[in-house]
Amino acid sequence: MSLRVFDGFKFKKLDTPIHKMDPRSKFIFIIGIFALTLIFTDLTVLTILFLIQLPLIFLAKSGKKWFKTIKAAAFFAFLIFIMNFITGASLAFSLSMTIRFIALVSSFSIFFMTTSPDDLGLALEQMKIPYTLVFTFTTAVRLVPTIAVDAQTVIDAQKSRGLELEKGNLMKRIKNFIPILIPLIISAIRRSMELAEALESRGFNASGKRESYITLKFHRVDYVILSLTLILLALGVYIKLYVPLPQIDIPIKVPSIFCVYKGF
Repeated sequence: MSLRVFDGFKFKKLDTPIHKMDPRSKFIFIIGIFALTLIFTDLTVLTILFLIQLPLIFLAKSGKKWFKTIKAAAFFAFLIFIMNFITGASLAFSLSMTIRFIALVSSFSIFFMTTSPDDLGLALEQMKIPYTLVFTFTTAVRLVPTIAVDAQTVIDAQKSRGLELEKGNLMKRIKNFIPILIPLIISAIRRSMELAEALESRGFNASGKRESYITLKFHRVDYVILSLTLILLALGVYIKLYVPLPQIDIPIKVPSIFCVYKGF
């Protein structure tokens, strides 16, 4: 078991057009993709929403880390597909829900891989969000990869002591994670207490007004992405309301497990 998959949500500074974009334009793009994936259940539309993200990954030069994230998400996508299919949903609908999940994971992976937590916090501050909330959110974003590294260290240490995570039935495997969760929770609590003490000693939020050294500014590419996102969102809402899309019908369906249960 490897937790390197969280690298797909970890920022790394690169000299690419996507990294140089304003975080607000990227955030609006992600929100647009998020909204459209929730609006539509059509397999073709969801596949298009996933495919339009691929050029951004190529421009961001982050394909390797993105692929690791998608590879890890494939396990949960498979569970989503199976749960939909065995509960009576059609094959097309089950595939749609799977592609929806992959598209959402991909979009958030692109955002966090190419957006510095500092820039993200600065963007939220300029959107007049209270600094305490901004600091809490950006700290949580920073801590996710750190906790993933801690978890991987604990897993490696317990494996070296003979712990076998992949053996046994489901309950046995769940119990195997207890020796990992306890030190991980203790480590997280200790880290949070150290952070709280450091903030208190430095007078966190003692000054009511904060001034930033850097001011974010929209560039031409940000206006282009913002315009395309708004057009895409408006077009998606219009199609959803007024344009009947051709439905993909795959004539494969299994009896719902609830129907089988009633049969007994």
